Amino acid sequence: MDIRHTRLLIAGFALHLGAGLAVAQDDEIKRLKTATTVFEEIMEAPDNAIPRAILDKATAVAIFPSTVKAGFIFGGHRGKGVISARNEQGEWSTPAFLTLTGGSFGLQIGGQSVDLILVIMNRRGLEKLLRNEFKIGGDASAVVGPLGRNLEASTDLTLRAEILSYSRTRGLFAGITLKGSTIRADRDANERFYDYPFGSGQLVLEGEAATPHDADAVANWRATLAKDRS
Repeated sequence: MDIRHTRLLIAGFALHLGAGLAVAQDDEIKRLKTATTVFEEIMEAPDNAIPRAILDKATAVAIFPSTVKAGFIFGGHRGKGVISARNEQGEWSTPAFLTLTGGSFGLQIGGQSVDLILVIMNRRGLEKLLRNEFKIGGDASAVVGPLGRNLEASTDLTLRAEILSYSRTRGLFAGITLKGSTIRADRDANERFYDYPFGSGQLVLEGEAATPHDADAVANWRATLAKDRS
């Protein structure tokens, strides 16, 4: 192989890698935009919105759009999500990416797509969730949260629960549960979106300065979380 052919081969390989990276970055941008849309739609639902009193006390919000669950007796689910937390000034952090996986056993049949929102109520719950592997039901429980835009937050619930869960379901499924689900930092997605392999804790807890591939999508995400719907 002569030098000319070698150069062409290297150029073609670089072009292929660049195209693959661009597609991957599009996946993260789509994930962020979809999570933003899910949150907006749920918060605009007249009777099924997350209470403003809950969000006002929340430390962080994680959204897993279109989490897929399927099974017959034995089941499983997998989803990809986004998380942001408030800093000391009350501003929402740049988003970090997460994955959700799990299995279940019980009276279940069918399949569904679930938009899942986890509202983390305190710093301890957030620190647990952002560990390398966080298991719902083991490290902490995710309690189903109250609904209704004008509903007052239950003092007892919000004081005791570290994580409140909300979901919007399409399809049919019986006997589903988040117990045993594992949440992990999606470091590969963080690297594609920020050009650096940030841990999710670095972005959300430590507020590391990071330059995203789509600043407008990040700005829209943060503005949506901060929007006052009262």
